[in-house]
Amino acid sequence: MKVLVIGSGGREHALCWKIAQSSKVDKIYCAPGNGGTYLIAENVDIKANDIDGLLEFALNNNIDLTVVGPEEPLVLGIVDRFQEKGLKIFGPDKSCAKLEGSKSYAKEFMEKFNIPTAKYRSYDNYKDACIGLEEFSYPLVIKADGLCLGKGVVIVNTREEAIEVLNDILEKKKFGKEGNKVVIEEYLDGVEASLLSFVTDNKIIPMESAKDYKKAYDKDQGPNTGGVGAFSPSPLFTDSLKSRIKEEILDRIQYGFEKEGLSYKGILYVGLMIVNGNPKVLEFNVRFGDPETEVLIPRLESDIVDLFQKTIDSTLESSDILWKKESSLTVVLTSEGYPLKYEKGFDIEGYDSLDESIILFHNGTKLQGRRLLTDGGRVLSVTSLGNTIDEARKKVYSNIDNMSFKGMVYRKDIGK
Repeated sequence: MKVLVIGSGGREHALCWKIAQSSKVDKIYCAPGNGGTYLIAENVDIKANDIDGLLEFALNNNIDLTVVGPEEPLVLGIVDRFQEKGLKIFGPDKSCAKLEGSKSYAKEFMEKFNIPTAKYRSYDNYKDACIGLEEFSYPLVIKADGLCLGKGVVIVNTREEAIEVLNDILEKKKFGKEGNKVVIEEYLDGVEASLLSFVTDNKIIPMESAKDYKKAYDKDQGPNTGGVGAFSPSPLFTDSLKSRIKEEILDRIQYGFEKEGLSYKGILYVGLMIVNGNPKVLEFNVRFGDPETEVLIPRLESDIVDLFQKTIDSTLESSDILWKKESSLTVVLTSEGYPLKYEKGFDIEGYDSLDESIILFHNGTKLQGRRLLTDGGRVLSVTSLGNTIDEARKKVYSNIDNMSFKGMVYRKDIGK
């Protein structure tokens, strides 16, 4: 069969890597892909948000299965468009993708179905939002409503900072139409955790747990990023906590899907904050997380193409999803200045001299002749499996020393 993977990051490279292991697959395309997907797939020069171009390519090339990596095409309704043409595609439709496309809609959904989350208010007017600050203590969180590539969430410590952020989003239109509305939210102080699930016709089947690192620098300092490291499993997820998450969160989400008349098929990412042992939902994503994918996919024993097809066909059971007992860890090598201003186009050295225990996923790279160059803020995800998280950690960090590019930055405390 022919498979098309949409996207260009580490998540998509990990998906291509796993899909390539399926005996059912003869050919993989990745649109637009990167310098790593090039090794296992044919890169196609079509952007992930070019729905018309992707649809035309899938029809002309008799694609049997399309797998959507990033959120933007899902929110734009790529699944609906492909299904209208009778094409098999993995991911939630436009109505379900709104759970990530609009933070205010997601919060309303949580409130309506009694899913534990932080106190919040939504505003589309700058003056009203400034008045609304009076309902909150500091620190607090301000979120642009729409998709902002992981940059639309700001933690502020004073009223002055809050007013400046509200002005940037609502008045100066820092995020364009994605910031036409904001969510002001109570700051939750706890431990973050990620739970990804396969969802087949609203039935939620959790994957193994993972923990990612959002802050740019060691000891959780610096600005928020899209994620600069991760490990799996997370020791936070005791049997007791898993049971509470199922009863208090997943079962209520499933009930909400049914009540809202949704038919959810694909991946649901629930971003959690564990506050004094109590799980609360920070956000929903409607696709694989990044870098969580880079630690979960290497632990997956099952044929991922089977899982995709059974999800689409509404036949997936939890017994279909088998995991390795090993732990995994990834460290993301980033460009200096990420997530703010950074340069790209630098030669990457030493990537071909790593131990066999290392799985190297490319986040932001491109090939120029025989040269591999940096092409993004997040450049490479250095991943390994081990009997313990610490064993995987040692393998990863001992190999990072073999690689270099101008301005290479990475956290030294992932999994510590």
